[in-house]
Amino acid sequence: MSQTAPAVFAGQKSTPGDASLPNLRPATAAAMIVVDDSGAEPRVLMGRRSPDQVFMPGLYVFPGGRIEPGDRKMNVAGALHEAVELRLMSRSQRPSPGRARAQALAAIRETYEETGLLIGSRDYGVPEDAPEGAWREYAAHGCYPELDRLHLVARAITPPRRTRRFDTAFFAVGTDAIVEQVEGMTGPGKELVDLVWLPLSKSGSLEMPRITRTILIELQARIEAGMSPMLPVPHYSDHRGSWRRELL
Repeated sequence: MSQTAPAVFAGQKSTPGDASLPNLRPATAAAMIVVDDSGAEPRVLMGRRSPDQVFMPGLYVFPGGRIEPGDRKMNVAGALHEAVELRLMSRSQRPSPGRARAQALAAIRETYEETGLLIGSRDYGVPEDAPEGAWREYAAHGCYPELDRLHLVARAITPPRRTRRFDTAFFAVGTDAIVEQVEGMTGPGKELVDLVWLPLSKSGSLEMPRITRTILIELQARIEAGMSPMLPVPHYSDHRGSWRRELL
């Protein structure tokens, strides 16, 4: 995998923050890149955020969000690869295997909540003692989340002095890990109003955050390098007002 930072992002100035805002500790979050590689070119699932949303209205993004309490309690089938776990804990403010596991589960749960996709396996029956809320709904479909199917593509931390800050892990998973799509999770009145399968070569055709476009470039490089969990993982953060890309 190339050690060179993508020209569209790393090294560029970050948008100046608001000095009147407190420097919030980033919330731990996760996003999921669902990859369909069945055709001549890989495609990724993108969702357009509702124009009524306060945060990134109308932009195309990956499904995702912050860790919730239930993510620490959900039973799983298959653990994170050791290299993935270590890179999730690296440079984390509160590193622990449990937090890394919850971050991966947050990506699966958010994908279900925003797109209706169930990522996991039905080989193990119905999960017992699923936490209330989205995980109980997920479990009712007879599906266990499988963490060993997830690849870690990148991590990024929102620059300081923002109204919202996240330490986000960007995971990828193939469509062969999807067991069902529940209808009615996307559309008017939902967080994502529509979904599209975007060929990687067409990433410039949709309006999306700059970091999202950069992660697609990282994904392309990772696919070309073989998607091994042992590959280094890029980590994006603010350094004196400019974006810095380092490898974990």
